[in-house]
Amino acid sequence: MTGILTLNAGSSSMKFGLYRDAADPVELLHGQIDGIGTAARLILTTSEGTTSTKVAAPTQADALTRVIEALAGPLADLTITGVGHRIVHGGPQFSAPVILTQDVLAALSDLRPLAPLHQPHNLAAVAVAQQAFPNAVQIGCFDTAFHRGHPWVNDTFAIPRRYYDAGIRRYGFHGLSYDYITGVIKRDHPELHQGRIIVAHLGNGASMCAIRAGRSVGSTMGFSALDGLPMGTRCGQIDPGVVLYLIEQEGLPPHEVMQMLYEGSGLLGLSGLTSDMRSLLASELPEAQQAIDYYVFRARREVGALAAVLGGLDALVFCGGIGENAAPIRERIGAGLEFLGIEIDLAQNLKNAGDIGLGQTRVMVIPTDEERIIARAVRQLSANRP
Repeated sequence: MTGILTLNAGSSSMKFGLYRDAADPVELLHGQIDGIGTAARLILTTSEGTTSTKVAAPTQADALTRVIEALAGPLADLTITGVGHRIVHGGPQFSAPVILTQDVLAALSDLRPLAPLHQPHNLAAVAVAQQAFPNAVQIGCFDTAFHRGHPWVNDTFAIPRRYYDAGIRRYGFHGLSYDYITGVIKRDHPELHQGRIIVAHLGNGASMCAIRAGRSVGSTMGFSALDGLPMGTRCGQIDPGVVLYLIEQEGLPPHEVMQMLYEGSGLLGLSGLTSDMRSLLASELPEAQQAIDYYVFRARREVGALAAVLGGLDALVFCGGIGENAAPIRERIGAGLEFLGIEIDLAQNLKNAGDIGLGQTRVMVIPTDEERIIARAVRQLSANRP
């Protein structure tokens, strides 16, 4: 029996999924290794339940080794014919999943400066997977691909035009998540599919996407994964003058500014405590509450902005770790958006699933599944190989 492995490698984590090859791949199990390089832990979910185990994983290569060890039983009955990788940045040239040839990998390596927190780890996982599964086709799936085809005004910056041609433009991210959510809406809510939808992917990384008739027409993220909403450790929208000030007046070298904006800002920077929304919600410290206040304020502001891009709103969908599980955050984002027809049903909201709205505009919680989108892409490209 043939199988598909999906890998989603981050700076300190590696998510994975194992699928039986089929027209629509069948998930056998999924999991992740968190805390790579520090206190790594393997979380594995099968039909029999979820387990959590401490593992030794100082590097991404070690993490993949631990994954393969954990999958030894299922892999005994499977031949892995395809490995699918989440690649955060595809640049202007990659608008669909591709087979990861050496030329493609070289082009993706050139994009490392555009996604320094993700791209190096994504590509490192490809190298390790090539060694572990030398006979499997390696497929790259891009977080930026869903947003290609934006109207020009949503892609460009008001800087000299030559920079747009050089690739400095708004790319948007979390495209695999938006692709999955859009597919669920088309299948389960066909009356909405042709409408105007904002999907809020709220997790350690966070963004929102304006979708009309199943296509992205606007995103809160831009040239990099820093823009838009505040995130766990990333700043979100910031006046570029602040960056210039930090470099010119404070004397901070660019690499320190980059590290601060990517790894020391967002909820962590505002609270001075943690990037974990669960811990912030449980805290009574004023700094924790202020961090949440800013997060909610920016989310409401972006909903309003994207509704303007769409010319109205038919549905607001929450997904991602915070979007799917933090009922107080959804409630607070919805408060004050009555002018858009949004009203949260407080009792339904606590269920963290399904329709949670009372107003004219539908509000829903739909769990995302980026790994399934990757598995489907592997199946399609593998089946069409000459």
